[in-house]
Amino acid sequence: MWKAEYFANPTFTGTPRLTACDGAIAENYGYGDPAGVTLPRDNFSVRWSVTRDFGSGGPFSFAAEAQDGIRVSLDGVRRIDLWRNVSTTQKKTVDLTVPSGRHTITVYYAAWTGAANVKFGYAPRTSAAVDKVRPLAPTGATVAYDKALDRVTLRWAANKEMDLAGYRVYRRPSTSTAWARSSAATPFTGTSFVNHPPATGQRFLYEVRAVDRAGNESPGGSDLAVASVDKTPPLAPSVMLDACPDNLPYAAPELVTTAANSADIAWYEAQRQNPVTGAWTTVHSGAKGAFCDTGQPADGSKVTYRGRGRDAAGNWSAYSPATALTTSDLTPPAPVTGARVDYRAGVPT
Repeated sequence: MWKAEYFANPTFTGTPRLTACDGAIAENYGYGDPAGVTLPRDNFSVRWSVTRDFGSGGPFSFAAEAQDGIRVSLDGVRRIDLWRNVSTTQKKTVDLTVPSGRHTITVYYAAWTGAANVKFGYAPRTSAAVDKVRPLAPTGATVAYDKALDRVTLRWAANKEMDLAGYRVYRRPSTSTAWARSSAATPFTGTSFVNHPPATGQRFLYEVRAVDRAGNESPGGSDLAVASVDKTPPLAPSVMLDACPDNLPYAAPELVTTAANSADIAWYEAQRQNPVTGAWTTVHSGAKGAFCDTGQPADGSKVTYRGRGRDAAGNWSAYSPATALTTSDLTPPAPVTGARVDYRAGVPT
């Protein structure tokens, strides 16, 4: 809002007849005086001022028109000077660069004689060919994580740039330096964002960036960390045949995984299938995948196994495909029976 001060003279002297707030400077007084205040029809003046935060600043256009005189200053430096008594409306537009931060614009208007009107406005220049100024990084960002819903909620303070198009949100694992955009390519205008990170138990970092209408993107704001809940099971192990220690005469299947997967598995379970009923029986449960199946002698028969793994968070993998193994034949034949010796032609046979 503009602070408006109305004076009963064209020199802005003395106590204002009225101090008010105006949403815009766009008046056509004609041959009268401003409504809501008693002023002379001629020889009065109005001073408008506003102090605002321009964020990162950048290129702006200041446009003024008036009958009679108008002057515009930025932080006390005159930028437009059309200070004369005229019989028709005079106009002027200037392009300038407003520095970042807070600045004060002051508009001085004087009506001397005859008809009176005044208009002033300022706007950012948003052409990508003109505006090369990046917005400021968003501030005041906070993060909340709902483990039950695996939901991240980010909130931040609105940027001050007048040419702001919106925001983008980026995410990366803490083990990586590469950011990936979590929001759409088109900037959104809100100051909050909801995201569901992969439920892998990893630590993720988020940052918010502002984007202006010229396409300039700000640096990232403060990095916000979230440790996701682990709801992702490991991959299923596979089944292979190994050797029991000391050549024990038993089947020796082993549940094996990749190096990356085995690091995530804290517990293994193996099952054997009954060849008649098809039912599965758990024959191994332990922190290691290798075991000796003492319930299945190594007699060269075919045995079908499957297995699965559980991570430290309690997530079980799917069962591996059923795998039929032919066990090593470590079982000797039965002792020979019924042997005898006959003498045939005097030779033991």
